[in-house]
Amino acid sequence: MNAVDVVALGESMVTFLPGGPGRLADVPSFDRAIGGAESNVACVLAAAGHTARWVGRVGADGFGDHLVERIAGYGVDVSSVSRDPDRPTGVYFRTAGDRGTGAHEVAYYRAGSAASAMSPATVDLTAVRAGRVLHLTGITAALSDECRALMHTLTAPRPGRPLLSFDVNHRPALWRHPDGPLALLDLARRADIVFVGEDEAAEAWGVTGGPEAIRAALPEPRVLVVKQGEKGATAFEHPDPAGGDAAGAAAEGAQLPGLTVGGRAGVGAVPERGGVPAVPGDVTGRRSTAAPAFEPALEVDVVATTGAGDAFAAGFLSGTLRGLPPRARLRLGHLFAAATLTTPGDLAAPPTRDHADRLTALDDTAWGRLRLAPGWTQAERATEEANTP
Repeated sequence: MNAVDVVALGESMVTFLPGGPGRLADVPSFDRAIGGAESNVACVLAAAGHTARWVGRVGADGFGDHLVERIAGYGVDVSSVSRDPDRPTGVYFRTAGDRGTGAHEVAYYRAGSAASAMSPATVDLTAVRAGRVLHLTGITAALSDECRALMHTLTAPRPGRPLLSFDVNHRPALWRHPDGPLALLDLARRADIVFVGEDEAAEAWGVTGGPEAIRAALPEPRVLVVKQGEKGATAFEHPDPAGGDAAGAAAEGAQLPGLTVGGRAGVGAVPERGGVPAVPGDVTGRRSTAAPAFEPALEVDVVATTGAGDAFAAGFLSGTLRGLPPRARLRLGHLFAAATLTTPGDLAAPPTRDHADRLTALDDTAWGRLRLAPGWTQAERATEEANTP
């Protein structure tokens, strides 16, 4: 199996976007699109010039054909996507309102989907592991017991494990088990790069007090990115056991050693601290001494928020693959997220590398003055950028 920059594993679904505002009961027509946290990341990274593979499972139906063809159209390798003759491809419908509003509605039809049957036995593990980075999310673990077993297999310490990226993506409605939050914490502690929102940490683990409190509760990942909504994002990083950092290792294409999480077999055996299972010391036996990096979010004329978190993760991972410093990785995350925020669907092409690098290199004052509106990624030099001293 040919190696690629990033492999993303998870469920992708056919998305039906409303033709206008209103309740699902009132919307007369929908436009078909695609959506899925992991495939979104793969598509954005491919559009940004990286090699990417999506591994998933779809039904042997027209919707499955549509998903595979559309994702491949972004330049993503879909050769390891399997087809299930007995289970359907998942679909969902949503209203035009942003997810954060009370008027927003989503109707998922994913129970018993082909993707929910992913397991160590039904997924090509060689293809999944043949990447410099493996990107996973907590959504997959919530789909079924088989999917959860697959996640534990992929995050287990093993020689030659890829750099493991994990987006917590806490979706309470998906979990059928009350231990969902602890399962997510366990998976996060096994990863090298973790993305989590301040709101997610509070809702799932009861951790409040800002990024530092979240880092104190989750010291194991080599890189922890705390998303702070409209404020921005903070990245914590400590060196890996062999020296260097996660970005350097990924940029060099190194195969990274697996992590040992407190020598434990499961979450239940770990004493709790403030409602969060405690681990004595981090995986390297030391704490990070580097100061956290913070980058404020950009001012964006938002069209829709769906998919912005996936785009942010893709931007940060793009910077990681390129060996960029933490602040540049965060800025790329904000820029890629802004591309999605200014479009109505779950996916949007990121700015060109030259354009993104030009904006990333702005000084703090100029960065703070940026305002991005719909269409900004298509401009060779966005109006807002041209007007920035």
